[in-house]
Amino acid sequence: MRGPRRPPVERVREELQAVAGPEVARRLPSGYQRLGHVLLVRWPESLRPQFPLLSDAFHRTLGVRTILRHVGPIEGELRLPKVEVLREGPTETEVVEHGVRWRFDAARIMFAAGNRTERARAGKLVHPGETVIDLFAGIGYFAVPAAKVGGAERVLAVERNPLSVHYLEENARGNGVADRVSALLGDNREVSLPTGWADRVFLGYLPSAVPWVARAVPLLRPEGGWLHVHAVVDARGACAAAEREVTKAAELAGGRLDAPAKAREVKPYGPGRTHVVVDARVVPARN
Repeated sequence: MRGPRRPPVERVREELQAVAGPEVARRLPSGYQRLGHVLLVRWPESLRPQFPLLSDAFHRTLGVRTILRHVGPIEGELRLPKVEVLREGPTETEVVEHGVRWRFDAARIMFAAGNRTERARAGKLVHPGETVIDLFAGIGYFAVPAAKVGGAERVLAVERNPLSVHYLEENARGNGVADRVSALLGDNREVSLPTGWADRVFLGYLPSAVPWVARAVPLLRPEGGWLHVHAVVDARGACAAAEREVTKAAELAGGRLDAPAKAREVKPYGPGRTHVVVDARVVPARN
């Protein structure tokens, strides 16, 4: 009887070892991210002579059509990826997660695998009939699950990257929620938004959305609503530090917390740093 099938990277490493030797094969990272027919890799520059071999091997092993290599950190307020094309092919792709269908251009749009759980949680947080604002909507990471899974009555999704807005609208249509998700192209510091309207506001910006808490608090209903604030903080004492930051920002914006803010870790974010999200129910100041 056959044993369990070996992971794809082990099969590729065996090919690499036969051609370039065990020391070169050892340098092949075990991790990669598959986004539909697109593969994202972080191969070190020292393996560049073997990039054609590796690309062909992963194409055969995984059946991917396009291979992209990360060549630098995510850049700027628009969070744009920096990639190198190692195997030519279409970069527009489709991913299905927890019943939500995502379409995007993997070479021009960031789609972090480590945020998978948080994308799913967004839909579970929202209650049917709620009104929701997403201040950093991207391609609909939280806005689409809020409507499709959570049953939000109305979602206002603000995004300043025109390409992301294109895919946001396409994803809303593809998931059958275009009648409840409104994409607003522009900077959330300047776009006109209804005050006293939202049951819930998502602030999914890194390295920190805390500076936008002051923008979000007045958007909440007079009786209060939820803020979901993302930030990167030191890994040691990460949750407590983030809770303090969000609490202070909400109070400076004239808000009052109904209960202590609660943070959870999303994923590691580089050496000694952690991506966290803080859930805080805030009552805005009375006029």
